[in-house]
Amino acid sequence: MTEVRTLHPTTDQYAFAFGGREPLLTVAPGTIVELSTEDCFAGKVRSVDDLPSVVCEFPFLNPVTGPIAVEGAEVGDTLTVHFVEITPARDWAASSTFPHFGALTTTHATAMLHEALEERVWIYELDVAAGVCRFQARRTDFSVELPLDPMHGTVGVAPAAGEVLMSITPAAHGGNMDTPEMRAGVTAYFPVNVPGGMLSLGDGHARQGEGEVCGTAVEAAMRTVVVVDLVKGGAPVSPRIESDGFLMTTGSARPLEDAYRMSQHDLVGWTGSLLGLEQLDAYQLVSQAGLAPAGNVVDTNYTMVAKLPKTLLGATTAYDGLHDRLRAVGADYLRTR
Repeated sequence: MTEVRTLHPTTDQYAFAFGGREPLLTVAPGTIVELSTEDCFAGKVRSVDDLPSVVCEFPFLNPVTGPIAVEGAEVGDTLTVHFVEITPARDWAASSTFPHFGALTTTHATAMLHEALEERVWIYELDVAAGVCRFQARRTDFSVELPLDPMHGTVGVAPAAGEVLMSITPAAHGGNMDTPEMRAGVTAYFPVNVPGGMLSLGDGHARQGEGEVCGTAVEAAMRTVVVVDLVKGGAPVSPRIESDGFLMTTGSARPLEDAYRMSQHDLVGWTGSLLGLEQLDAYQLVSQAGLAPAGNVVDTNYTMVAKLPKTLLGATTAYDGLHDRLRAVGADYLRTR
């Protein structure tokens, strides 16, 4: 019987950084964890009149649940997270334009003489049963239903060398990568940089377009179920993701082209090691068959994802088929709970 643990933080237990904290929960490899997360506004934006710059307090943005320590995790290992279920915890979610934050406005790093875009809030109605969220324009009567596609924008482990990074920053440890690929059904692989790994996650999105262009998604509190596991050794240079159909690698940096290069570089190396290909052969295959969706182009670092269809692997599996085994554990949990 797979062990099931729960983690539902109180308000004062949420973290706003990766690293430098004691675990809220310690689990054995293979444990299912039922947890809850708050939205990136810490639940303080509840109406169109709640401007984030007024109701939120910097740096207490983007709270994460954790850390979760994994027994036996040592530096150089691979901490594995399979997302069984991600469900909005409320029937509403919020999004906003935020002063000096977003891809199409002046920011602190992209300094301009003109003012930043207007700060504005949108509240989305969520209908989990119907699988939709409703966009309502603020200045006209236009509205449209968009498909729910819940995911976690922020997932990661403690950084290396005792570093502490704010939860809004994506880097080699994971963090605020904001890739829509981090949805239910995928398995993510993170490098263990400190004993226990120290997994944290949050920043639930009811849905998000690639790039998170305005700086926020459809930000939602979540009820999430994960299976946490461990692979001894083999730590990736930055987080990897596996779905039923794709192998994915990530790169987080500025400028955006370096994030792109980092993700592609790891995908070439991973592909070559799995298929026994010389580097330039793997490079050629990824060049012709790979995809490159954007995670975010708004955070302190940008994130790019590189994807390769698993159909190209034939009978070869990543991590000895761990994704399929964890998927089966998750399916058993959903059938019997």
